[in-house]
Amino acid sequence: MKHSPDPILDPLYDRLHDRIADSRDALIALTRDLIRIPTLNPPGENYGAICDYLDRRLTASGFQTQLVRAEGAPGDCDRYPRWNIVARRDGGRAGPCVHFNSHTDVVDVGLGWTQDAFGGALIDDGHGARIYGRGACDMKGGLAASIIAAECFIAEFPDFAGAIEISGTADEESGGYGGVAYLAERGYFSPERVQHVIIPEPLNKDRVCLGHRGGWWAEIETFGEIAHGSMPFLGDCAIRHMGAVLNAFEDRLFPAMAARRTDMPVVPEGARQSTMNINSIHGGQAETPHDSTALPSHCVPDRCRIVIDRRFLVEEPLDQVRDEVRGILDGLVHTRPNFEYDLRELNHVLPSMTDRDAPVARTVAAAIRQVTGKDAEFVASPGTYDQKHIDRIGKLKNCIAYGPGILELAHKPDEWIGVDDMMDSVMVMALSLVALLAPEQT
Repeated sequence: MKHSPDPILDPLYDRLHDRIADSRDALIALTRDLIRIPTLNPPGENYGAICDYLDRRLTASGFQTQLVRAEGAPGDCDRYPRWNIVARRDGGRAGPCVHFNSHTDVVDVGLGWTQDAFGGALIDDGHGARIYGRGACDMKGGLAASIIAAECFIAEFPDFAGAIEISGTADEESGGYGGVAYLAERGYFSPERVQHVIIPEPLNKDRVCLGHRGGWWAEIETFGEIAHGSMPFLGDCAIRHMGAVLNAFEDRLFPAMAARRTDMPVVPEGARQSTMNINSIHGGQAETPHDSTALPSHCVPDRCRIVIDRRFLVEEPLDQVRDEVRGILDGLVHTRPNFEYDLRELNHVLPSMTDRDAPVARTVAAAIRQVTGKDAEFVASPGTYDQKHIDRIGKLKNCIAYGPGILELAHKPDEWIGVDDMMDSVMVMALSLVALLAPEQT
């Protein structure tokens, strides 16, 4: 982690470096504690528990905290309340506010794990110490890094100008409407309150993420007629109709998307084109419960549904994305006997991009150079994250994603984060705070 060839910065750099090095065990412990709180979304478990944990930790570090429930947001209910925490530490004099925003929810565990998904195992197998668990990379390691960075900065520069905010928010994995969107609608990310936002998503420690592609999510349903399975000619199979939809996508939509390229610096390379994922497919009668030994009945399915996840480029208008899918479906209405469908939009998010010359982008890039000795890479994310709400609702453009972790490990089995990468990111975040809140020290 020790780099900084600039002799003017060396004394300051050394102070921060030594303090952060002394905080290594605290960083590891904090990350493991956060992983061990299973904040699965859906359905939205243990949001209150992780906010209570962060409340105790940040209050002990001198932050003033608020717990905010997103009442009425999608998914919020008495069983699964959407709790968020916003913590603020004011400096000794007037200045801007730097806000670190991390989501606290994690996705389903899935199959293929060799480690306890919520154990927070610390393992060094010769490739450096790694912490394993669902959310280690996406993004509890980033949340922990931002907290340690803020604590170390405050300890070295207690009379800093302005304020530091740290938030832990709900539901990013399902759109962020019970988290950042709810807070943004209530002014928590207004430019009058907050001037710089860093979201510690796992985009790799030497990258500044300026934004993300757009997303359009929709449900397509095909219809048929129920009949006895031994006489399918008396009915109409909705699943076969859906098969025709999927075939048309394979023949027309997927090749068309693959031919499109964006000027956005999206990573990895495969995401520089338009993409679509078939999230789920359901047809016919409901599956037999796991604890049942009953055999299925013999029926022609009269309906079938798929959910599609279409990621589009800044060069593609949203209406074009919608019309392209609807055009394929309308074509089947005219060419396939008895074809009927319903298309329902579930959600959409427009592409978002911060200028690479924005103050927070330049500042973090300079800190990356100091810590790694290399120029930062400016990238865009293949998937959306909560920058979309800070941009569109909060009207705050000076927002980037920067955090430790390897992007390709997100949502994978045996998800992990490297401790050395977290330590480097802590230093980058702390140096960024110095530049933004204590510039006279540089």
